[in-house]
Amino acid sequence: MKITASTASLRELTFWECAIRFIAGGTITVATGLIAKKFGPAIGGLFLAFPAILPASVTMIANHERQRKEEAGLHGVIRGREAAGADAAGAAMGGVALCVFTIVVWQALPHFPSWAVLTAATGIWFGVAFGIWRIRKAIKAR
Repeated sequence: MKITASTASLRELTFWECAIRFIAGGTITVATGLIAKKFGPAIGGLFLAFPAILPASVTMIANHERQRKEEAGLHGVIRGREAAGADAAGAAMGGVALCVFTIVVWQALPHFPSWAVLTAATGIWFGVAFGIWRIRKAIKAR
């Protein structure tokens, strides 16, 4: 499956899909705040990295892909699941890179200016995310 970006899918969004994303993201954010209040900021921070709209977007991606295939007269459940899986895999790869970003900031911030640390950590985040994506792509090509 080739992953691409397209603004055309924005026209397919309905009000209710946007509302669901908003509510899901808000609920996850509130839950993270409650966890941080009960267990402290170190534990709450772990949950803060969870992509708040991932559950809602994955289900919508699967639904949109299924509908596209059915409109073409095909059975679209498998395609929908593959597209949702690709989105979730991308979020996981970004999450691993975010962990590396966090470690770099945590270790370097006491020793270097914040602008330099954030610039370097962002570059490292991008490099790790891109590297994971390339490795995954190479493994799938075999």
